[in-house]
Amino acid sequence: MDSHSPQENVPQDSTPVPPVPPASGGEDTEIRKAPPRPTADRKRAARAGSINDLTPILKGWDYEPGTVNVRKVVGLDGSAKLQMRLDLGLLQMELTGRPDGQRPHGCESFLEVYEQRLLEHTRITGTSDGFVLDGDDCQLLRDEAAMYYRRYLSLFVLGEFAGVVRDTERNLRVLDLCSRFGSHKGDRLVLEQYRPYIIMMNTRAGASIQSRKKEYRQALVTVR
Repeated sequence: MDSHSPQENVPQDSTPVPPVPPASGGEDTEIRKAPPRPTADRKRAARAGSINDLTPILKGWDYEPGTVNVRKVVGLDGSAKLQMRLDLGLLQMELTGRPDGQRPHGCESFLEVYEQRLLEHTRITGTSDGFVLDGDDCQLLRDEAAMYYRRYLSLFVLGEFAGVVRDTERNLRVLDLCSRFGSHKGDRLVLEQYRPYIIMMNTRAGASIQSRKKEYRQALVTVR
């Protein structure tokens, strides 16, 4: 879902305070000031802090090391959200579209942006030759694929296998695009180490859907 907040500049209470009566020795003691009363700004800040504090949200949902802690909730907009519990908080994801709900350049994700650019390049030149993804392009795609990975892993735990198939197929398209058009060898190869895992998750999800439908022979074909 990192910086130090600036120190508050709270004005002192200017209400006059009567001096302490002179001591028995006849010497005046130092005038005491009453402690400043809470200001309206400080009260508002305290209320805002209590609203932003995640403790009430996390209460009763402890982090369990070694497991994928996920749940579905209803968001303020009335739609379902996916939450993943982390050791220091949580991640919240949309169930469809890009997990963070953003639409770069009006598209579902940067993958669609670059796929459209590839189609346009091919339409104009008649070939995909010359289409290149630079290091920044590939980094955007990798960061985005990590979000989809967290979502399809969460969906798998919840048994929502159609979403797993959708997101794993989508991430395989990222690998294909980078391996073909990355301008640097590292960008072309760095994601390939994850291809067997993504294929495995895609296969398990697809076979699970078929098994639920009692299409056991087809599920075996899918696995093979």
